[in-house]
Amino acid sequence: MRVGAGLIELHVHGSRSLKQKRGVVKSIVQRLRNRFNISVAEVGGQDTWQRAVLGLSLVGCDAQGVRRGLVAAIEFVDSLHLAEIRASDVEILDVDQKDWDEERADEDPLPWERE
Repeated sequence: MRVGAGLIELHVHGSRSLKQKRGVVKSIVQRLRNRFNISVAEVGGQDTWQRAVLGLSLVGCDAQGVRRGLVAAIEFVDSLHLAEIRASDVEILDVDQKDWDEERADEDPLPWERE
């Protein structure tokens, strides 16, 4: 299993209040969720008028596909022209499911795993 995490630092030009910034951030977050079906949250800059940091996450079985999905989401935010992207980063974690399956081998099966 591959877990992708992304960060986008945004500068919201022309924002004069937290309310204005929240409106822009909320619009970006909702569009990302609808378009890419990824998890998105504002993870930084909540108390500033023009700065916001968004955290994105995506899970899949293919590292390249997960990376492509996060990069496409970042490019989409840039194409909206609602805020300037100051910085972005993408990291991919490899979660070894084999170890997890071996740990559960001695446990009773979950209700939906029973025959």
